[in-house]
Amino acid sequence: MKKILLFVLLITGITSVAQVNKPFEKENFPDQKDAFKEAKKNYEEGKSIFLSGYKIYLSELDFFLSSHEYMPVSRHDYNHAGEAAFRAALKPLEAANAFNPDNADVNWMIAFCKFAINSQSDASLKYFEKASQLNPNVFPEFSYYAGWAYHLQAKWDDALKYYNLYLTSLKTQSKVPAYKLEDINKKIAECNTGKELMSKPKRVRINNLGDGVNSSFPDYSAFITTDESMVVFTSRRNNSTGQKLDPLSGGYYEDLYLSNKVDKKWGSAQNLGAPINTPGHDATAGLSNDGTTLYIYENQKGDGGDLYESVLKGTAWKIPEHMNKNINTKAHESTISESFDNKVVYFISDRDKGIGARDIYYCTKDAKDNWVNPTNIGTTINTKYDEEGVFMHPDGITMYFSSQGHGSMGGYDIFKSTLTDGKWSEPENLGWPINGPDDDVFFVVAGNGRRGYYSSAREGGYGDKDIYSITFLGDDKPFLLSNEDNLIASVTAPVKTIQPAPPVELQQPSLTILKGTITDEITKQPLEATIELNDLDKNELIATFKSNSATGKYLVTLPDGHNYGIAVTAPGYLFHSENFNIPKTNGFQEIIKDVELKKVAVGNKIILKNIFFDFDKSTLRPQSINELQRLMKFMNDNPTVKIEIGGHTDSYGSDEYNIRLSQSRCESVVKYLIEHGIAKDRLKAHGYGEKVPIDTNETPEGRQMNRRTEFEIIGN
Repeated sequence: MKKILLFVLLITGITSVAQVNKPFEKENFPDQKDAFKEAKKNYEEGKSIFLSGYKIYLSELDFFLSSHEYMPVSRHDYNHAGEAAFRAALKPLEAANAFNPDNADVNWMIAFCKFAINSQSDASLKYFEKASQLNPNVFPEFSYYAGWAYHLQAKWDDALKYYNLYLTSLKTQSKVPAYKLEDINKKIAECNTGKELMSKPKRVRINNLGDGVNSSFPDYSAFITTDESMVVFTSRRNNSTGQKLDPLSGGYYEDLYLSNKVDKKWGSAQNLGAPINTPGHDATAGLSNDGTTLYIYENQKGDGGDLYESVLKGTAWKIPEHMNKNINTKAHESTISESFDNKVVYFISDRDKGIGARDIYYCTKDAKDNWVNPTNIGTTINTKYDEEGVFMHPDGITMYFSSQGHGSMGGYDIFKSTLTDGKWSEPENLGWPINGPDDDVFFVVAGNGRRGYYSSAREGGYGDKDIYSITFLGDDKPFLLSNEDNLIASVTAPVKTIQPAPPVELQQPSLTILKGTITDEITKQPLEATIELNDLDKNELIATFKSNSATGKYLVTLPDGHNYGIAVTAPGYLFHSENFNIPKTNGFQEIIKDVELKKVAVGNKIILKNIFFDFDKSTLRPQSINELQRLMKFMNDNPTVKIEIGGHTDSYGSDEYNIRLSQSRCESVVKYLIEHGIAKDRLKAHGYGEKVPIDTNETPEGRQMNRRTEFEIIGN
């Protein structure tokens, strides 16, 4: 209240002004009696409305300070406070300014209104400059807001000029709140960081995703599938579920929208509808790599906001379920991101005993698939300021997040950190122009590392905030494998391309994307199948996934440095196995693998791709255990089935040698099954040697295909 009274006294009183400043007094306009009367009326009306808005603005600030230890450093913290009043005040104030453009008070109020309504626009700058020329002491906080307006336009030197004036004025006061000194010193540091990063721009291209995704309303918090085939985001557009305005912010309630990429272009975004969206606020909080699990932020219980989880079954999303108490508390929980194997989740919370206000936490999954052991990720990542928008890349080691600390150039900047031997590296600012002086949040990166996606308020966009893609430029390494290049982002008119920086090698993540469809071999109908991912060297199950029952589609991400065994199973079908031994620093590759499952029927056979033997011997290697156990389970699940284990070699060696080797190898498999409870009369071993090739023996690749172990159903 004291702040408001001080403001009223200053704006209505006659202060020591520069000679060129013209107060609204009739002696200053002796020959314009009628026009002056109308202008004075507009001035007083505009001032009254402005004061009501500024009172709300200060109330929002006081509310923030009552719940946070530190001064807000972002426009985000004010949540459009007082905006309706500032919009209403502009018309009479601009009319008064048209009559008397040399009044410091009017120019100051117009400047602040334009700044508060749209801080990304430079429309306020000329009014701040005019007010400064007329009376630099027009308002105690004038230099602060003028500096902030220039700061948000990345005019670093102008911002520093005003910030330093404000800091000097604070130092002359006898008692200054510590938060004010901290805030202005932080803003000065942000400008210096901005100058440095802007002088070394990253070589990127930033593209608006276009009107299929973006609208004239705020669009933000986008999450993509690893292969960039789908984007889910939050929007406050006028076809929201409730179609009502939020009385606090004046905007429509948030809803979730989805867009699919068709022919390399983003299709028209569709409201996800019930049960995902409700008449209240519903916002995107995260998305699994394959796009089948959606995380939602809602504030249904009035406890600061919680996280909910919905799973895609066929073409329909299930009713969102409230996540457990280890993730949700009475505090505020927002964005969440899975590890590639869905055994760890990282999320944002402002629960008690944190390092700052909003911190990044993580939970691990126990044997019953419950999230347990919520743990603060620590001071390497979290600061005394806010962190937001956490995203764990499917490479399993790279985290992206937004922070107001770590050397931001203003508001939230996007940082990345890498996990090595259980420790996170010092966060790295992604630089200019990915980051700017305002809030840059909700950054996600495609599996191939070539593109990122985030929301930003930029000149030339469709609305308040739009969703953009960021293409990282440079001397690209060719993909190690690219069976199908359908992952190129759609491109609209580029907003900004940074050319001066020299070409640099594009660092690709060490990651393999395996995707495709699973269908019935005969009918070609899609199947809902279970996909098991095993580490063969450790003989442990890494993760389990499902294909979509309506489309048969699946997507699995495989960080490098593992020997993976993959098994696809469905009731009534033979299982299908694959082996991917991916060495360290393998780079990025995408493999499209469509799988046709065979019915459990006499005559059907499959290759056991994860059965391994010592060289030139019939000794089973330890890496074969998962496949052997899967074969045992199949036999137990189908107790009437009889099978033949068939051994095959390439053409190297004599016929006699190859027959003997293949026979002894398939007998080793049969022996293992018998020792683990499978009846001997259900099993047959047959070594075929080199007699039944499935590929040429003229190439190493062909010979590798011919060396195999199969099983065939010979009775049921």
